[in-house]
Amino acid sequence: MSRPRTITVLMGGCSNERAVSLNSGQAVSQALERAGFAVRPLDVTHDIGALIESLSADRPDVVFNALHGRFGEDGAIQGLLDLMGLPYTHSGRLASAVAMDKPTAKLVFADAGIPVASHVIADRASVLAGTAMDRPYVVKPLNEGSSVGVTIVTEATNDLPFTRDDWPFGDRVMVERFIPGRELTVAVMGDRALGVTEITTARGFYDYDAKYIPGGSRHIIPAPVAPEVAKEAMRLSVIAHQALGCRGVSRADLRFDGESLFMLEVNTQPGMTSTSLVPEQAALAGLSFEALVTWMVENARCDP
Repeated sequence: MSRPRTITVLMGGCSNERAVSLNSGQAVSQALERAGFAVRPLDVTHDIGALIESLSADRPDVVFNALHGRFGEDGAIQGLLDLMGLPYTHSGRLASAVAMDKPTAKLVFADAGIPVASHVIADRASVLAGTAMDRPYVVKPLNEGSSVGVTIVTEATNDLPFTRDDWPFGDRVMVERFIPGRELTVAVMGDRALGVTEITTARGFYDYDAKYIPGGSRHIIPAPVAPEVAKEAMRLSVIAHQALGCRGVSRADLRFDGESLFMLEVNTQPGMTSTSLVPEQAALAGLSFEALVTWMVENARCDP
């Protein structure tokens, strides 16, 4: 593909992460304009017919997918763009769908030799009764991004933060062994790991509020870990990216308990503001935000 000139940036969407996506989309749009592209931001709503009509009329050279969460990150929008023959950034429909489904992604990681925490798939009754797993453990929705709904249950937890009447999940959830220690994250660009960041938070876990509320977390880059730990974190992140079939940019989240690393998940649509984790690591590797998003659109493609 020759160098693209016209870019449509998809942002907003219908998931719980709409506000985050709008921030990513605005930042990406501004960076692409500074890089010399003709940019059209497009706020995606529930009206899929209007989205198809708009994309069909404009036929941009590339669609920059700045959507997060369901529909934007789970293979749905990727499948639509594939059918329309429009090249887009980030991973394709299969990798996106598998990465978004946490239990399936963990099967892929384990098969590739990547350490993961033990887990069970549990229903509402067993979680509310406290019989799904011995404490400490983490309750996670099966297919949400940005740590939406993630809840830690420890020995010190008296009551769960939800009941049968205000249950925030679907029929089933993933209950995963809680790994104490440090939160590390690695951006992968193509087949290259950019660096390792440690995320610290007073909340005890890098949940949705820690990610997006001002002051909720602190990024330490490069992570203050031994060189062999950083090297292994980057190696595992590249393997996870490849095992899922990701392309473009992804971000792997890991836990380090002081001895071993465990893969938590791979984000195929990581946050893309200038202060997000991926652009921070790109800057440390010598890539400006403009250079990063330019590389992403120049490596965009679809699978018609």
